[in-house]
Amino acid sequence: MLQRLSPLFPYLRRYWRSYVWGGLALLIYNSAKVTVPLLIGRALDDMRRGLTPAKIEHLALLLLGVAVLSGAFLYLMRQIIIGASREIEYDIRNDLFHHLETQPQSFFQRHRTGDIMARSTNDLNAVRQLLGPAIMYSANTVVFIAFALPFMIRISPRLTLLAFLPLPFVSILVQYFGARIHTRFERIQAMFSEISAMAEENFSGARLIRAFAQEEAQIAAFEEANREYIRRSLLLARLMAMLWPTLEFVLGVSLMITLLVGGHETALHRISVGEFTTYFVYMVQLTWPMIAIGWVTNLVQRGAASVVRIHDLMTAK
Repeated sequence: MLQRLSPLFPYLRRYWRSYVWGGLALLIYNSAKVTVPLLIGRALDDMRRGLTPAKIEHLALLLLGVAVLSGAFLYLMRQIIIGASREIEYDIRNDLFHHLETQPQSFFQRHRTGDIMARSTNDLNAVRQLLGPAIMYSANTVVFIAFALPFMIRISPRLTLLAFLPLPFVSILVQYFGARIHTRFERIQAMFSEISAMAEENFSGARLIRAFAQEEAQIAAFEEANREYIRRSLLLARLMAMLWPTLEFVLGVSLMITLLVGGHETALHRISVGEFTTYFVYMVQLTWPMIAIGWVTNLVQRGAASVVRIHDLMTAK
């Protein structure tokens, strides 16, 4: 995988400062986010001991402050990291265009114009998704788990062990589906290039097609190519439709274990109601980052396939 992504490394080095600042915003965002369950659990424990209006107002203001801080740095994180991916997309597009300008006529006889157009637009967009959302969401998942896990272990090591027991299956699922997503997306992009080339040739050769009365034949061929593109796209869509519900099921099992085991420990007074609530909120907060792994897998596999296709053009002699 790293070998396939190596053409992107010079661009990443060029914008390393943006990713560092984006990473700093990500750390602050997750630091704020991880305190929300602690405040909720503390409020519930205080209710059992007796709450005063002043304490309620204090906790409400704390939650509001955390929400504002979290929202502000979430915006900064997205603005910086997604912005960097847009800048890299701009640079790659300029470099690709400059490289195409230096090619001899024989190059454009070997490479169909529609295929070059597809790689310069659709594939480049997949690369941008890899450098922006894929990096941001995967880093966000790792950092939040790293921040939340010590608090969860402190509340109950036994509950944490049992609740996280199904999560290794997430890694297995991602590995299983990832390779198949990559293969199917490569086939989709190849078909998209074929359709783009066919459309460009039909437009540029419209007079020739009319001269030989080939309109119906070209329409039929174009329709057949589009049906093949739809068929390949549906194969990928069905694969993704299997991945996300499967991830949700694994996370549902983790929540069920949390409820059963955590509820039992609360009933036996091994942990307080507030601690159990804190733990459960952490598990709920982990739901989206874990589901996002499936989406990130899709983006990474798509991006890796597109990097290879763009690199083939960029390295043409």
